[in-house]
Amino acid sequence: MCWSATADLVVGTGIAAIGVACVAQVHRVRDLPLAALPLLLGAHQIIESLVWRSGGGTGPATVTWAVIALPLLPVWVPLGVLLAAPPRARRRLVIPVVVGLATATVLAYRLAARHVSADIRGHTLGYVLDLPHSPLIITGYLLATVGSLLLAGDPVLRLLGLLAAAGAVACAVLWRLEFVSTWCALAAVASVVVLRWARRRPAGQEPG
Repeated sequence: MCWSATADLVVGTGIAAIGVACVAQVHRVRDLPLAALPLLLGAHQIIESLVWRSGGGTGPATVTWAVIALPLLPVWVPLGVLLAAPPRARRRLVIPVVVGLATATVLAYRLAARHVSADIRGHTLGYVLDLPHSPLIITGYLLATVGSLLLAGDPVLRLLGLLAAAGAVACAVLWRLEFVSTWCALAAVASVVVLRWARRRPAGQEPG
């Protein structure tokens, strides 16, 4: 999330453009989900600009934002890393995929059973969804997303995992203070790192 509707729209459009460049760089089908991550993040920011303009609430933009942020990302990220990883790293990456699927199942159920709402709090948006055992769910979410990047066996993806971990802490602190949201900045940096990763991917089919 950014600090205003305009910021979300501008940054989201830029991130989506990086996503197009990422997808254009890859040569293997199995690299496409991870390369397309900036496209998803960019769309996420653009959708949030609609949440800002609608004044928050429980409308379609809020629900769509929550679907991407909650059940989709903890599946998309570890699965994308697993598909792109070299064979030697795939066995250990099954763990974050399974954790992500379990976490996404709980989150999807809660979204279906409860209303999610958004509130404008100064320069931040607060999303409210009744989640039982939230510390356990947050742990599963981070294990699936950040954990898969750290276990990927690729130095660029490991860097992305470290940036995501540090950025998540900073974003959470600033959001709780209701000062200003910095998630869009983290998404932009992450997208540039994914572009660097995509440019390093080999052409052709992998052996074996």
